[in-house]
Amino acid sequence: MIDHTILKADAKEEDVLRIIEEAKKYEFFSVCINPCWVALAKEHLAETSVDVCTVIGFPLGANTSEVKAYEATEAINNGATEVDMVINVGALKSKQYKKVLKDIQAVVEAAKGKALVKVIIETALLTDEEKIKVCELAKEAGADFVKTSTGFSTGGATVADVALMRKTVGPDMGVKASGGIHNEAEAKAMIDAGATRIGTSAGVAIMEGSTGAGY
Repeated sequence: MIDHTILKADAKEEDVLRIIEEAKKYEFFSVCINPCWVALAKEHLAETSVDVCTVIGFPLGANTSEVKAYEATEAINNGATEVDMVINVGALKSKQYKKVLKDIQAVVEAAKGKALVKVIIETALLTDEEKIKVCELAKEAGADFVKTSTGFSTGGATVADVALMRKTVGPDMGVKASGGIHNEAEAKAMIDAGATRIGTSAGVAIMEGSTGAGY
């Protein structure tokens, strides 16, 4: 259920390798890493059940749809089996819903039959009405998950947002809570609210019953 995450700009190869080894040890669902490390992760996880997840249009979501589709294709070719894309937040807030839909569809099409697509909606920047609308658009586009946050904005996952997202997408679509989940109690609260995946860099702390500095 945990996507063991390291997305900070200054992450070194040794940091990524540590995350990979921790994911093996604790049998996390995936490692979530920046695109430049996908091939490395694929190599080290080839004989395991741990998936390789990466991010698209990260962290602002302001790339063109064509760039996001290319990023997804490149990541999948390098070994990613899950891609977490950031929506065009500005387009959503401008009520350019067709643009937002097509943006998500571009990545869904690029990943079709090859990788799961999670749609990061960046809840901290949205009204409840906008959260509902973009969840509906992600579902219409054929994405596999909606995801709360990049972890690089003004706030992360909240129980209320996860519950709202679950209510909006229904029981058959994934909901990923990410951003600010530091311990087992916080992770459990997100799961109880409807999350089916947890994105955090504090995965080890969660498994060991302590509190980490994750995001």
